[in-house]
Amino acid sequence: MEFIEQSIAGVFVIEPKKFGDARGYFMETYRQDLFEKHIGKINFVQDNESRSSYGVLRGLHFQKGEYSQAKLVRVLEGRVLDVAVDLRRSSPTFGKYVAVELSAENARQLFIPRGFAHGFLVLSESATFVYKVDNVYAPQEEASLIFNDKQVGVAWNFPEDKMLLSPKDRAGKPLSEVYCFD
Repeated sequence: MEFIEQSIAGVFVIEPKKFGDARGYFMETYRQDLFEKHIGKINFVQDNESRSSYGVLRGLHFQKGEYSQAKLVRVLEGRVLDVAVDLRRSSPTFGKYVAVELSAENARQLFIPRGFAHGFLVLSESATFVYKVDNVYAPQEEASLIFNDKQVGVAWNFPEDKMLLSPKDRAGKPLSEVYCFD
């Protein structure tokens, strides 16, 4: 596994080694000792999975305060643009984002530490998205940064009128009003 730190400290693309032959392939998707060596100790406590169709944008979500979550995300089927936005006020990269294409084909994963908003846009006909989190889901502490915040300026490179969002995601707050971490 290769751990590649991104332009925001603490955010990593993880590229597993994929071994294939006529039967298919094998790869390790998580190994605790390597994770701890490159990223640090994380105790994942919940796995989640979603399936979405072309043009679905989920996010930019996060949980507040003590309910914040670190995430390890990947795509089992399809292709997405995955985005993490730094919401840590004391960070030199506050309000900046990392965008990475994740797909079943490239097998990349993205590690997102606590203190970030996260979302993804489906670029293929459909996508199955899975992720590990280090804190359980707390709906009362969930919040959303609006996907098209002008200050953050995520380059989705997709027509906004073709995006499919939930009412909750359309009601996300701009960076100037959203809960931020210290």
